[in-house]
Amino acid sequence: MVTQIGILKTGSTHPRLRAIFGDFDTWFRVHRGPAGTSPAGIGQADFTLFDIAGGATPPPLEQCRGYIITGSPAMVTAREPWSEALKPWLQQVVAARVPLLAVCYGHQLLAEALGGAAGWHPRGTEIGTVEITLTEAGREDPLLGALPPRFLAQVTHSQSALRLPPEAVLLAANEFEPHHGFRLGPMAWGVQFHPEFSADIMRGYLFEASDKLLAAGQDVRALLARVRPADADQRLLERFVALCDAAG
Repeated sequence: MVTQIGILKTGSTHPRLRAIFGDFDTWFRVHRGPAGTSPAGIGQADFTLFDIAGGATPPPLEQCRGYIITGSPAMVTAREPWSEALKPWLQQVVAARVPLLAVCYGHQLLAEALGGAAGWHPRGTEIGTVEITLTEAGREDPLLGALPPRFLAQVTHSQSALRLPPEAVLLAANEFEPHHGFRLGPMAWGVQFHPEFSADIMRGYLFEASDKLLAAGQDVRALLARVRPADADQRLLERFVALCDAAG
């Protein structure tokens, strides 16, 4: 049986990266066979795109077995109308216990929708391949618990979930970002890192941001040298699809 997964797209990547690698929704589908199925036969899925930033409305909860919210070049604090319209939908998803994986922008928006707060990170930009540590709850989590206790992930963000919702369970953090992963209820996850990024995509983001990073005094050459394949990669997405399938 193939599991139906909805991808809610909240923007597009840099034009040059899109020309080379495709757009955000494409990255959640890579390493899969025809119709978006896993070549390993685990967590097979068909994906339906909802271009929310492009004007699409959030789907009825029952349309898909689970949902993924992408990252975005937009900022949650900009309060774009399409973004604000997602907040009540997110509340419904969590209340209905529909599986949800909210990534980067989606992670911050999920936090705000359920009573937390998003905003500019006080230390600026975190970008590149970084090490993240699971909390005790994270090690026992059905999704993130599949990762090593200390794992590598690709990140790029200047805003963050500054305060988690009251009912959130903290799953992952590092020295820079105290809220890299959280769960609401049994089946809604927010992750600040990008499991859909390959190492090449991460390098592309570093090149695109290089002028700003150099102006901020960051060592871009060192950041590029530290890029490597992440532990939190497509295998984590496969695990999410398998959890969606099991939840159905």
